[in-house]
Amino acid sequence: MKLLLAVCVFGFALTASAQKEKIVRKLPAVRTTQKIVIDGDLKDEAWKTAPIATDLVEWRPSFGNVEQYKDRTEIKILYDNTAIYIGGFCHEATNDSISTELVGRDVVGVNDFVGVLFDTYNDKINGFGYYVTPLGEQYDAKYSSNGEDGSWNSVYESQAKIVPGGWVFEMRIPYSAIRFSSIKKQDWGINITRRRSKSGKQLMWSPTDPTIGGNFFAQFGLWQGVEDIKPPVRLSFSPYFSTYLNHYPYNDPAIKNTATSVNGGMDVKYGINQSFTLDMTLIPDFGQVQSDNQILNLTPFEVKYNENRTFFTEGTELFSKGNLFYSRRIGGEPLHYNDVANELLPGESIASNPDQTRLLNATKVSGRTSSGLGIGVFNAITAPQYATIESNGKETRRIETDPLTNYNIIVFDQSLKRNSSISFINTNVTRSGTDYDANVTAALWDLYDKKNNWNVSGKVGESQLIGYLPGGKTLSGYTHNIGFSKQGGNFNMSFSQELVDNKFSSNDMGYLTNNNYIDHYLWFGYKWLKPKSFYNNIYANFNGYYSRRFEPGDYQAARVNVNVNGQMKNLWYVGIFTTIKPQQNDYYEPRVTGYVFKRPSAYTYGYWFNSNNAKKYSANFELDITRSNPHRSNGYDIFFSNQFRFNKKLTISTNTNLSFYTNDLGYATTSNDSVIIALRSRNTVENIFTVKYNFNNKMGLSFRARHYWSMVNNRQYFTLKQDGSMINNPNNYSSASDYNVNYFNIDMVYTWQFALGSFINIVWKNAIGTQDTDVATAYFKNFSNTLTAPQLNSLSLRVIYFLDYLSLKKK
Repeated sequence: MKLLLAVCVFGFALTASAQKEKIVRKLPAVRTTQKIVIDGDLKDEAWKTAPIATDLVEWRPSFGNVEQYKDRTEIKILYDNTAIYIGGFCHEATNDSISTELVGRDVVGVNDFVGVLFDTYNDKINGFGYYVTPLGEQYDAKYSSNGEDGSWNSVYESQAKIVPGGWVFEMRIPYSAIRFSSIKKQDWGINITRRRSKSGKQLMWSPTDPTIGGNFFAQFGLWQGVEDIKPPVRLSFSPYFSTYLNHYPYNDPAIKNTATSVNGGMDVKYGINQSFTLDMTLIPDFGQVQSDNQILNLTPFEVKYNENRTFFTEGTELFSKGNLFYSRRIGGEPLHYNDVANELLPGESIASNPDQTRLLNATKVSGRTSSGLGIGVFNAITAPQYATIESNGKETRRIETDPLTNYNIIVFDQSLKRNSSISFINTNVTRSGTDYDANVTAALWDLYDKKNNWNVSGKVGESQLIGYLPGGKTLSGYTHNIGFSKQGGNFNMSFSQELVDNKFSSNDMGYLTNNNYIDHYLWFGYKWLKPKSFYNNIYANFNGYYSRRFEPGDYQAARVNVNVNGQMKNLWYVGIFTTIKPQQNDYYEPRVTGYVFKRPSAYTYGYWFNSNNAKKYSANFELDITRSNPHRSNGYDIFFSNQFRFNKKLTISTNTNLSFYTNDLGYATTSNDSVIIALRSRNTVENIFTVKYNFNNKMGLSFRARHYWSMVNNRQYFTLKQDGSMINNPNNYSSASDYNVNYFNIDMVYTWQFALGSFINIVWKNAIGTQDTDVATAYFKNFSNTLTAPQLNSLSLRVIYFLDYLSLKKK
């Protein structure tokens, strides 16, 4: 520990002495009264009065180089009573240097782009970014201490043209699309970024040194003298209409194979004041979201799926503080979904047991005051859910599997000087009836020193399950996370401890695999950022991990990882790594309290590369090799993807993930109160095939097909003792523990943005799932059998129309 302290002090002195006071770049804010037409042409008279931001500085791969004159960037910014106007000319020596691809809104792809980022409160933490590509496609994002939130959406205008000597663009950002103070005269933080994809370069107007720690907003310039702008009435409605045609061959005369439905609802956005916005979804419809990547789960923990519902991904950075919010809980599996079978009476059976609850409505209120206080309130209500029970083919009764439930989050996030912040968050789940309620409260801090080199961060939290214990008593739990890191300079490090006691639970609204642990993390890293003969940058990392149970304080696991990665001169990324894991005490694999599974020691090594994705053909590859004793377990994980761009409209890509393990030990089943462990083979193959065709920057068609196959063949069985030792078990449990699982999905989506913020989506979805114990069937036979299995087909149409109050008022 003394050596570690000495290294940290030396690093602090080194970076502090090397850092110079930075000169802040400034751009005067100029108001215009002249009309500007957003057509990708800078011939409007108003542009002649605009100051020019130029001489961008390379951010990566080689920081500090000023752009060459032949490839210079010239950006102009004006404002009036209603909007901010941005125009620019991105020069290129030859137009062959411009990288273009039609990818649709909120996707960057391999495109060149220009983005203008505003820190409207000048707190050096939070901001908004508005981007445009040479083909006029848009990407916008919201920024906070959590990083970039690309799911955030605003409505703004943009046009671009490729012209001799480069490309030209114009953007109009209405004040309804950005948040700012009502102060009469204000200065905004600003930066302008440009990516030139084929050269691998990204540049910044205000130089952004990658060796300086903290949020890169701390290195912004200033847009000075914004005067007399008033936030407009920010009120918009997005009513939607959707209709579905679903078909599944039930082969039951009592159930129709084809079903139809018609839905309607609305999203509402309302600017409560200049800083805060209310977002509401009424009778939402999420039937067109991308299908989940279902897998065979051999772990004792639930699978955490991605959130694809827009309302729960857009503008939720405040609610993700403390990692206490897992939005899939809302509208997810009912609380008593797995309890229905235990409540059946003799002669009864389950006719239906829906695995999701119905969301009635959800509301978000979020924003930030001029003093830097961010406030967020989230609330959602789900309807009661029921399982239907039948006897002798007739419905007899219903069992409530989930009561009427209210989900709530309150967040306060105070921005401080030097890119620092402190936060408070409370999550609450309130259920009607006799089911327990849940509440989790946490305080967080993220503090930097004056130079943004050193950071202290942490979290302290308490959970309460109200009415969970007998007699209606409350079960209370505690957690904390404390970290210390050096983020400035070429040498970086961090050390942290995470403690979760044996009573803490955030699972009612969050995701927590297990409690009762004390984990320690240590990381050292060194980076070489100045390009040399064969590389642009290199990063070397050492990671250490050590875990014990909280009570009793038994050893659980440890891990050491060393990796080196970087970007080569040909713009390929490459990396090598090795990981060593000593024997672990796994208290969860047995699925029975009081048992421990002594997972054998193992080591993994491998390498990966990503080729230059600006080329027409690009590929990514990774190979992981795992070795373990005493059963000579061998494992191979192979990840391979490739993409070919035929032109700016058509792209085809494939992703293949292969996993082959022999002599692997793991839980098989529980028989007569005995925990059975098996020596097994595990093979998994996942293939994803994607085709994307964009007709123009407003209309596109995408096709995604995924097949997942996983096979588990148990060959030898052992009975696990409580102390972790195992004795040979001659019985055969293959019928309960062998798996042959297939999932197949198609998502085909046609999208047309027919007006500003308005879309027509037509979606075809196909879903097939099979599971048996036939582990002798080869992959291609499995694939063929899967395609002939019963399948669910869904064809849907959804129309959403954007209505802006100010536009309606003018009309």
